[in-house]
Amino acid sequence: MSIILVNDGMDKKAAQILKDMGHELIEEHYDSEMLKQKIKEVDAIIIRSATKIRKEIIDEALKTERLKLIIRAGVGVDNIDVSYAVENGITVRNTPNASSRSVAELAIGQMFSVARHTYISNVTMRDGQWNKKKYKGTELLGKTLGLIGFGRIARETAKIAKAIGMNVIYTNRSGAKEGYDDYTYLCLDELLQKSDYISLHIPFDKSLGPIIGKTQFDKMKDGVYLINCARGGVVDEKALINALNSGKVTAASVDVFEQEPTKNEELYKHPKISLTPHIGASTKEAQSRIGQEIVEIVKENCLKTEKTF
Repeated sequence: MSIILVNDGMDKKAAQILKDMGHELIEEHYDSEMLKQKIKEVDAIIIRSATKIRKEIIDEALKTERLKLIIRAGVGVDNIDVSYAVENGITVRNTPNASSRSVAELAIGQMFSVARHTYISNVTMRDGQWNKKKYKGTELLGKTLGLIGFGRIARETAKIAKAIGMNVIYTNRSGAKEGYDDYTYLCLDELLQKSDYISLHIPFDKSLGPIIGKTQFDKMKDGVYLINCARGGVVDEKALINALNSGKVTAASVDVFEQEPTKNEELYKHPKISLTPHIGASTKEAQSRIGQEIVEIVKENCLKTEKTF
């Protein structure tokens, strides 16, 4: 039997399957200081974006050499010091397939929202304002969507965008992808210049910093729309606010932030930003799929060793 700490919650059905397999689940959240102690007592930990597994946490786990598996219930693993964990014999896995559709639907939904002002008109109408003439929107049909990054989520976003009549262009670190002839590959600078809507689908890399800052905003079309359902930090928040204030960006949708929960009042009170609290993968369907992937990961790792993991 293995002891698995579920630090940020998980799908109930999947949790029950793990229990039925004979594992003991601790379904409780520990903050970073408390986690330093608890991490020494478990064989595996399942986290979402709320928990960070940094070197100091891993060092504590190494004192007992019990922890063998870290599972990120989601796509990005930037909240885990992956290389350090792996170097010390700890397996790190994520669930890359489960949330692609849910994040893609949020990105597309936010494009409709910023295009038709539904995010802000909902607020002003509750204030008793009837701003019918003020909220002149635009259609997505025929507009060009530029995708920065072309992984699973971006490809799902492209599929939906194409179906509603958008032209899709993309850029990707590894170059053009075979089998996606319906979409056009461009370098980043070309994409910035040609896109009516820009949606980010890349991880945050500390060594690179923000991918979108003042220089990139200056290259964009006047009146562009920006969607970030990827990771906090890939867009410079100060530069985004300046671009919104200048009119370079008509409106933006932000689901992820440099600091979460965000304390950037200038950002979260800005009338041209549609805000959501990092809910890209927060659908019943996605959480169910994530749970299923977690169960399979646990099964795989149990089979690889005679020990607990």
